[in-house]
Amino acid sequence: MANTYTQLYVQIIFAVKDRANHITEQHREELEKYICGIINNKKSKPLAIFCNPDHTHVLIGLHPSFSVSDIARDIKANSSRFINEKKWIRGKFNWQDGFGAFSYAKSQLNNVVKYVLNQPFHHKKKSFREEYMEFLKKFEIDFDPQYLFEWIE
Repeated sequence: MANTYTQLYVQIIFAVKDRANHITEQHREELEKYICGIINNKKSKPLAIFCNPDHTHVLIGLHPSFSVSDIARDIKANSSRFINEKKWIRGKFNWQDGFGAFSYAKSQLNNVVKYVLNQPFHHKKKSFREEYMEFLKKFEIDFDPQYLFEWIE
C-alpha cells in the first residue's frame, strides 16, 4: 500500500475453551513462538506474548491490511490446529469464542510489554476474570455479561 503510514498497537486477549488449564509450562514457549510466526506471516509484529495455562495475551504492531478480527481469528484457528496436531492434550483443544482487543499509543508500549511478560506475577494477585473486567472498565467498554468468557473459578 503506497503512501500508507500507520502506527497501530493492539493487545489481544483470548481464553481456552471451558477455561481449562491446557497450556502447560512445558509447551508454553513453543506455542508462543508459533503464534509469533502467525503474526509475522500477517505482516504484523509480535511485541510481547504470554500464554497462561487458560488464556493468552499478545501485543502486536498491526499491519493496516489486516483487521483485528482477522488476525485474532487466524491466531486462534492456526494455534488450535497446531496444538491438536502436537496432541498436547487428550481430546480436542479449542479457544473460546471471542476475544478482547485494546489499543495503545507508542508511549505506552514499554508498560504494556512489561505487563504482558509479567503475567505469572499478576495472576498471583488477581484472577483472569478480575484482570479482564479491569480492562473492560479501564477502556470504558460496554458489555453484556452473558457474552463474556466462561468464568470457571
